[in-house]
Parts: sequence; C-alpha cells; structure tokens
Amino acid sequence: MFSHASFAPFAEPELIAAGEVLRQRHQRPAHVLHLDSGRVLLGVREDGQMRHQLGVVQGPFWLDAAAALLGQPCAVDMVADTRIYLRRMPIEAFQRGVQALSPGVQGLVRSLASGYCRQTELAVSRLAQDAEARCAQWLLEHAQPEGGDGLAGAGDAGLLRVTLQQRKRLIAAQLGIAPETFSRVLRQLREQGLVAGTGSVLHLPRPQALRAVAEV
Repeated sequence: MFSHASFAPFAEPELIAAGEVLRQRHQRPAHVLHLDSGRVLLGVREDGQMRHQLGVVQGPFWLDAAAALLGQPCAVDMVADTRIYLRRMPIEAFQRGVQALSPGVQGLVRSLASGYCRQTELAVSRLAQDAEARCAQWLLEHAQPEGGDGLAGAGDAGLLRVTLQQRKRLIAAQLGIAPETFSRVLRQLREQGLVAGTGSVLHLPRPQALRAVAEV
C-alpha cells in the first residue's frame, strides 16, 4: 500500500515548480498527495504568501494522508519550496489500501493520524496569537539583566537585553512565523521604543511595556 509500486495503476510523477500551492487550508481534496522528492512548506498563507511557517517536509513523504484517512479537510497550506515530483492517489483507493491492512495495523495507523491532526490543529490555533505578542514573549523569555556579568549594572536596574544565539530564520521558525514577519515585528517594536540596538544584541529599555504587548 505504501510503496512506490502501488502508485503504478493511478498516476505518473508530476513535476511541480517551486512556489506552487499544493493544498489550501480547509480544502477537501479528491486525491492524496505523495511527495516523491523535493521540499514542501507547511503553514498558513496570508495575502498570497506563506506568512506563518509550521514546518518543512522532504520527500518521500505522504503530504495529507492523515487528513484523508480521517475524512477531514487539510489543516495547513502546502507550498512547494523547491521543484518537486509528486503523485496523486484517489482517496477511495488510498482508503481501500488501508482497509486491506490487518485490524491491529489499521488501529495504529488511525491513532497516529488522529494524533498528527490534533497537533497540527493546535499549532494552527496558536497562530491566532498576534505575531507581535509572540515575539515580545520570546524576547522576554530570553532576556537577561543588563551588565556583562549577568547582573544589572549601575544605572541599568530593571533593564534587559537579549543576545541572539541563533539566526533570525531559526528563531522565526520557533515562533511559527516567516523570517520576514519576524524582521517586520522587530522593526515595529523599535519604532515603539520597546527594542533598541542592532546586530546580535537587542536591548529592552521598557520591559513592562513589552510585557503588556506579550499579554495581548
């Protein structure tokens, strides 16, 4: 059922260009997609762009098998990150293949699919929190008192700083947003006087005001 050979009666591999939308959230597709090779972004698109990235998958990979197995719509948007090869299997054929498995294996597969869908829905619901609030919360969680020895220096009581130990792209991925969104939010926080400094060290001159943003 899950081997490449099982696709022979249904479809030949399709070549898809980078940037193509493969799935839209809430869509109930007629086919299950199998990624033969290449990378696909999973997340939430806004204004035609992947604004909130939840993950990246590399072929070979079943892209929407869990939702198809449970008869649920797709919970995330899927966009080709590179040129990819994929195949489409009719949902009816996919479900027949699962039904051909032993009862014990069927139960295991459905349990895994259910858990995957719940985790995905939780991750998407987390995006309901404003990106600015999430960034503010992350900055506060990684902040240390001003002063080279980890203690507040003279005249710096209450002031905090954050040393970025990772690339901004990796931090954005942790927050579930696009790198461009993370940079935009930092710029907005600077304009509000809540963040100062550039490079790898950011200063938080108004921690209480930043906490108010994080609690929105």
